[in-house]
Amino acid sequence: MSEAPSEARGGTRGDASGNASARPPAPPAIELTGLSYSYPDGHRALRGITLRVAAGERVAILGPNGAGKSTLCLHLNGILEATDGTVSVCGLPIAGADGRVKDIKEVRRRVGVVFQDPDDMLFMPTVEADVAFGPSNLNLPEDEVRKRVERALGAVGMEGMGERSPHHLSFGQKKRAATAAVLSMEPEVLVLDEPSSSLDPRGRREFGELLAGLDQTIVMTTHDLPYAHELCERAVILDGGRITADGPTDEILGDAGLLAAHDLELPHGFVMDHH
Repeated sequence: MSEAPSEARGGTRGDASGNASARPPAPPAIELTGLSYSYPDGHRALRGITLRVAAGERVAILGPNGAGKSTLCLHLNGILEATDGTVSVCGLPIAGADGRVKDIKEVRRRVGVVFQDPDDMLFMPTVEADVAFGPSNLNLPEDEVRKRVERALGAVGMEGMGERSPHHLSFGQKKRAATAAVLSMEPEVLVLDEPSSSLDPRGRREFGELLAGLDQTIVMTTHDLPYAHELCERAVILDGGRITADGPTDEILGDAGLLAAHDLELPHGFVMDHH
């Protein structure tokens, strides 16, 4: 069979006369090129990371403690700035040598980060106030802020809990409230650092079901390999600040030697049901 024309391979669609439509392909949700980062004390946490995540993908970043996973997360909406290399999200540059002006406010609207500890994100007297905080800072009309709060609380199964104090919630509820605070910004990309950490089995399952129902591009770091298997079709292993493997999650998790080489291990008795 002959190879398809280049414009067809590029994803544009021709009309009946054979003319390709002018709509360009969507930019990648995340694009890192040669990303390196050193902390002020000189510790080099990331070393030449090149990674491309397409819109709609779900990618798990796996690796042992100290691999650089959390540091990588903090580059995806400009909390940390690259020492070397370039970072762009949804076609917007965050960092790089191109000299273009960074629009951090817009980047942070498009990319929401859910931290490992929800107490780092909940600081208002009520859940509703926490969820409304971001949209209110976008200077949206009050009724639009209210709609976003209702939608976000509904998406995490916390309808009717807006008046609760975050300090009186269970850890799992706090995790959902923190996620709602990010979802109220209507981001295109959701970045989660160790999303199942410290959750009890029920909370872990419920939070996984919540994430499975979302439409956003998802990038998550995790030690929880079954969680990666359940939620992400692609996995990347990060170790020593470098990407050492990148492929379908089933293939990565099915390679016992690869996992062992990076201090990763599936739970005893875990059997993958291939997607």
